[in-house]
Amino acid sequence: MCGIAGFTGSGSHDDLKAMTAAMAHRGPDAEAFFYARDSSVYLGHRRLSIIDLRDGAQPMSTADNNFVIVFNGEIYNHAALRKELENRGHRFISHHSDTEVLLHGYSEWGRLLPEKLNGMWAFALYDKKAKQIFISRDRFGKKPLYFTLQNKTFAFASELSALTIHSRVNASISPAMLKKYFAYGYIPAPGSIYERIYKLAGGCSLIYDLDSETYEVKKYWDFKIEPFDRIPSNPIEEWGEQLRELISRAVKRRLISDVPLGVFLSGGIDSSCVTAYAAKAMDAPSALKTFSISFEEKSFDESEFSNKAARFVGTDHYNEVLSMERSMSLLPDIAGKLDEPMGDSSILPTYLLSRITRKHVTVALGGDGADELFAGYDPFRALKYAKLYNSVIPRPVHMGICMLCSRLPVSHRNMSLDFKIKRTLRGLSYDKKLWNPVWLGPLSPDEISELFHEPVDIEELYSEAINLWDQCQSTSLIDQTLQFYTRLYLQDDILTKVDRASMMNSLEVRAPFLDIELVDFVRKIPCTFKFRNGQTKYILKKALEPVLPREILYRSKKGFGIPVGRWLKQPFFKHKSVRYQNILSADFIQKHMQEHISDKNDNRAFLWNHWLLSEWSQGKGFSLS
Repeated sequence: MCGIAGFTGSGSHDDLKAMTAAMAHRGPDAEAFFYARDSSVYLGHRRLSIIDLRDGAQPMSTADNNFVIVFNGEIYNHAALRKELENRGHRFISHHSDTEVLLHGYSEWGRLLPEKLNGMWAFALYDKKAKQIFISRDRFGKKPLYFTLQNKTFAFASELSALTIHSRVNASISPAMLKKYFAYGYIPAPGSIYERIYKLAGGCSLIYDLDSETYEVKKYWDFKIEPFDRIPSNPIEEWGEQLRELISRAVKRRLISDVPLGVFLSGGIDSSCVTAYAAKAMDAPSALKTFSISFEEKSFDESEFSNKAARFVGTDHYNEVLSMERSMSLLPDIAGKLDEPMGDSSILPTYLLSRITRKHVTVALGGDGADELFAGYDPFRALKYAKLYNSVIPRPVHMGICMLCSRLPVSHRNMSLDFKIKRTLRGLSYDKKLWNPVWLGPLSPDEISELFHEPVDIEELYSEAINLWDQCQSTSLIDQTLQFYTRLYLQDDILTKVDRASMMNSLEVRAPFLDIELVDFVRKIPCTFKFRNGQTKYILKKALEPVLPREILYRSKKGFGIPVGRWLKQPFFKHKSVRYQNILSADFIQKHMQEHISDKNDNRAFLWNHWLLSEWSQGKGFSLS
């Protein structure tokens, strides 16, 4: 894993050095630069050495110096591509660098290169003859890439904090994106927290032309649900066997490393599955290191299950128990290191897990992507009842039910019953296209209007979620919800959180469930085999019955949460509650804080997002007044 940066137009070596230095945590092993005087193209790279430690240094160029690349990520099928390119006459200098495969691959296939890759990546390639910069991001957006074109300067970087250091890049907070932050809990691509600075969305490539000083973004891949035309006579057996083989291959690909490697193990089905297949590929299961963290608060503690899974597989397991005081003391530093605010509170345990893991290994495998691909989240269970409720309950009656349920006693336990009921009813106050973002988001549209002192355009506020819903070719609520999770929530929340938390600790994290061969198979499995009779991840669980014990496969899902509802009642958070009086309503913030402290309402999602935004903006020196 690495950090990349570059620009063309105005700027200097000092700008490039400052941009790359800001990402030292992404690449602590080496730093290097490239400068093309005739075209004023600057490229910078920070390296976390994983593959081909001797020959993989960057920026890397072809022998004729026509192509120069900076690359962040891993290409898991690089050996096969290298062999194919060698058969086509290409000659390699490195021993087994995947970066050099990208260089020769672009020389051979041009803009079609990303379609041939299996991996995670964000890379920028300077094409000297064509006078173009080609930039690509992996299909799900696992590796970050921001860019901007302003003041006759085109610039890009792995993180916003690096991009905004450039002397010609202006960074002013976007009010529209700030509203989306409180609507989703994150800022969806292609937007960013700043005006005129964008994310390159997953599955997209960008071509910047140096002569015309213009760029074009093209989508080379999209996640589409396209069920098989034929269902086999015994789908559980046939598809189960195929799933086991595809998962096994995906895990093996991600075990390729020239540095120590381990696995995140929570004890849930996804991480336990990855652990089991990783252990099978080792000389002995005990050679595999696994890592977990646990909390003193029982409803958030999964150590019982992670320990059971580790014993079952036979790994060398490490678990660390965390206290509230110790964890809270790290929060301001973590919030300040984020390049843009994102309100997923599990960034704290992810950061802590990455930190203890990095003490032992440089690469870790995780189970990210399985919940999104196989319908693993609780809202999938709510869809059937939500549809029935929505069809028979008149709106006035619904409002009365909401008022009645608002009187339910507040519990700050993990996924408590009152929390689920109130969240479900909140979503049902709006069109079904908005159920998923409103269920998950910190605030409802009406609350966002109150917070910002002005009406909001719901179509614009949730434009990303609405577009995905409308683009879905299926009319199934399950499929439409899968679209939301795989194409929006996974990229801009889950993968962003894991990337930032792990890279703060210079740890590379790999996701076998996002292997393109596995994804292409899973997206064709009908949704009735992913969610069946109230059972989430049905086909995955059936497929893994020969691999994992039932007590792991069929236990209740907890999620990687923290007791943030209880924490927000502490003085540590209380004195940070009122800020930005000229943009955000101080009365709204104070009211929600008092309601939360008195247990009148559970406002944990909003208060956490607001507190994190406060810490982030203070660390960046911004004012929203």
